[in-house]
Amino acid sequence: MTYTPSTHVTQNWQLGKPSATGKRGMVVSQVKAAAEAGVAVLDAGGNAIDAAVATALALAAVEPWNSGLGGIGFALVHRAGQPRAEVVDFGPVAPRDVDPARYRLTGRMKQDLFPWPEVEGDINVHGPLSVVIPSAIAGYAHMHKLWGKLPIGEVMAPAVALARRGLPADWFTTLKVASSASVLRLYPESARIYLPNGLPPVPPYQGAPGFFQLGNLPATLERLQRAGLRDLYEGDIAASIAADMRGLGGVLSAEDLRNCQARTLPATEVNWRGRTLQLSGGLTAAPTLARVLEGMAGAPYGGAAPSAAWYVALARAMKAAYAERLAGLGEAEPRAAESCTTHLTVCDAEGTMISMTTTLLSSMGSRMMLPGSGVMMNNGMMWFDPQPGTPNAIAPGKRPLTNMLPIILKDGARPWIAAGASGGRRIMAAVLQTMTFAADFGMDLDRAAHHPRIDVSSPDLVTADRRLPAEVLDALAADGKLEVVEHGTLPINFACPNLLMQGADDTKTGISDAASPWSSAVAQE
Repeated sequence: MTYTPSTHVTQNWQLGKPSATGKRGMVVSQVKAAAEAGVAVLDAGGNAIDAAVATALALAAVEPWNSGLGGIGFALVHRAGQPRAEVVDFGPVAPRDVDPARYRLTGRMKQDLFPWPEVEGDINVHGPLSVVIPSAIAGYAHMHKLWGKLPIGEVMAPAVALARRGLPADWFTTLKVASSASVLRLYPESARIYLPNGLPPVPPYQGAPGFFQLGNLPATLERLQRAGLRDLYEGDIAASIAADMRGLGGVLSAEDLRNCQARTLPATEVNWRGRTLQLSGGLTAAPTLARVLEGMAGAPYGGAAPSAAWYVALARAMKAAYAERLAGLGEAEPRAAESCTTHLTVCDAEGTMISMTTTLLSSMGSRMMLPGSGVMMNNGMMWFDPQPGTPNAIAPGKRPLTNMLPIILKDGARPWIAAGASGGRRIMAAVLQTMTFAADFGMDLDRAAHHPRIDVSSPDLVTADRRLPAEVLDALAADGKLEVVEHGTLPINFACPNLLMQGADDTKTGISDAASPWSSAVAQE
């Protein structure tokens, strides 16, 4: 007998994620507890801005591998009654004392996740020299100051409560910590918190998982609650961060923190099939998305789901757009595999809609938790090309290009769909497809979120969900190099989007990605 093993399937089950529907507010997040925190703030009389800030701060306590006080991000805010969204830019900026000469090249290319020259000691990937200025809290403070309704102490109350409770020690935490353990162990405070006895935390064999606190993070959140968010840049917490960074050999300074400010810009607008797509601007994936949409102008739309010809058209448009993006950037942009980001969407009863993406860049960022504050710092230096003289090269005070892509699609002047995703280069394909499934093929959000997708994150490869019909896979294979994979928690082959739709009757519907085990849409009752 000749036996040939079949293709291994990691998930021999059908994944699903429930949507939520309501007439009042809605929060969609990659962690249900954080979405519930946002809804609690809405219930307390807050608006969508308060809820978005509350959700983002809660995520620092319950999703520390993806975002937090040491991160960066971008938000789109379309306030009810306004004709256009505004961008809150709290993106990455290199410290003023960064020295490009310190990032010496080995002469080899990275052989794992990133298609750029290797730096000695991977100092641009982890540790004190991988850190850019942590501007996330500046962004939240800016949003709240401009448009928030409740006092910041009330907005922060859920995050403080979650931090005091601690991070759930379930199987997903084990997986996320284990994936970064080889580098977490290099940094004493990270190892102390995440690797007790040198091993990742594991849940009990039976019963409910416990919780563990993230170092001094609860005390830091309590300090911010009392003193205000700018304390991270100008007060006791700023002094603690600067001292720890100096002690660890970093160049992030008290002056970098003091000068850190978010900025507000008008959203970029792109006409799309009779509606207007609002985007976050130049240093995100927005320009590349605009090029893809240009390439899709003649694609075959119609029917209840995309055809094989539509997928081929999308693959071609994305390949061309990425070839153009990389020609200007150089091969120095993170691939998606370890880019761990979070996205949240919010809408309140008045109709204000927010789409916000924040990140530490890699899972656990720099893998370096600061002992004084419990802040896990980002590794945003990895967004820069370590080769001198390239368009995205390392330089003091410079802003690198990122992959984040929060969007708001408006119908007339009314914000209709908010969406975004985590997943590095794969973000754009996921956001575009889930949006177009709902907006152009008329799928409800349950169908749109669960419909299988493709990914194109380079000019020469299409990755396709194995659940796609055979005729789609055959057509893609005939058109170029194709890899057929699963959509699951690990390996992360596709980005994890979430989206929110506001109907003409003010009904809000939200849904998160099925492969994000903790994610949820929560409606305000």
